[in-house]
Amino acid sequence: MTTSSMIASPAQGSSAPGGGGPLPRRRALGAETVFRGTTTVAGAMVLVIIVAIATFLVIRALPSLGANQESFWTYEGWFADSDPPQFGIAALAFGTVLTSTLALMLAVPVALGIALFLSHYAPRRMAAPLGFAVDLLAAVPSVVFGLWGRDWFYEPVSSLSSWLHSVAGWLPLFGSDGPYGKSVLLGSTVLAIMILPIITSLSREVFVKTPTANEEAALALGATRWEMIRTAVLPYGRPGIIAAVMLGLGRALGETIALALTLGSTYAIGLDLLGPGGNTIAANIANRFGEANATGRSALIASGLVLFAITLVVNVTARAIIYRRREFTESAA
Repeated sequence: MTTSSMIASPAQGSSAPGGGGPLPRRRALGAETVFRGTTTVAGAMVLVIIVAIATFLVIRALPSLGANQESFWTYEGWFADSDPPQFGIAALAFGTVLTSTLALMLAVPVALGIALFLSHYAPRRMAAPLGFAVDLLAAVPSVVFGLWGRDWFYEPVSSLSSWLHSVAGWLPLFGSDGPYGKSVLLGSTVLAIMILPIITSLSREVFVKTPTANEEAALALGATRWEMIRTAVLPYGRPGIIAAVMLGLGRALGETIALALTLGSTYAIGLDLLGPGGNTIAANIANRFGEANATGRSALIASGLVLFAITLVVNVTARAIIYRRREFTESAA
């Protein structure tokens, strides 16, 4: 072996600094492996946390469920602090679903109208600040919404309830003759304002991403702007709208303080929206947890487990719809 070959041989297995040879490539692959492993661990931590929360709720709920003297699924009362304890989730689950459904009925039409205005009607100079203002609503704490609804909406909702009873009191929804004030109607109105930003923001993003070719084709065929929205924008964005509504439903199901300040605290299944009744799982936990005994706290945790399961199902369904939306968009592209 000559001296020149001995000098040249080390250069065959390495690269000069900054040369972009095998050594920098090996370092890049190592960094990519570390990054991929870090992100995988971070993603797995989400599942670990969900399982840990579910395990905690189940363990803490079992003592009260074993001591309960009534059916947890059908009993409407809540006497978890008594001896023996008697409690059930029926009335609370019904109130949770009722207030959330009514809030969606109030919020979704307004949210879709705002989203369409921001995406297809408002000038660019107006759409940006209005969209920012809508997003700011999501940053307002729920206790502020609750206090505002209790103190400012109390009288208007009482007057509206009295009018609804006088006009349509023959309907079970408006059958209560008072006293008016804290009610399902008041709580659902405040809840509708709270879920308005998330539905509006997601719907606006869906409408903006409608292919321009679809809109121009509808206009070229002589459609008006509303006909173009009805035939091109809304069908394309339907999966996204459903996902936005379900995410808003997930927010409504878990709301606590605002409903604790605006709802009553009765435990009964009924469709009356005007009377001083209504209660939800989250509001009941907030109102009773501080003064409950050991069995009572375990019972509240059991109700929280039901709420956790309901919210988890809603969010998983929403994510599935969003995933289908992504596949539809990629195939259309």
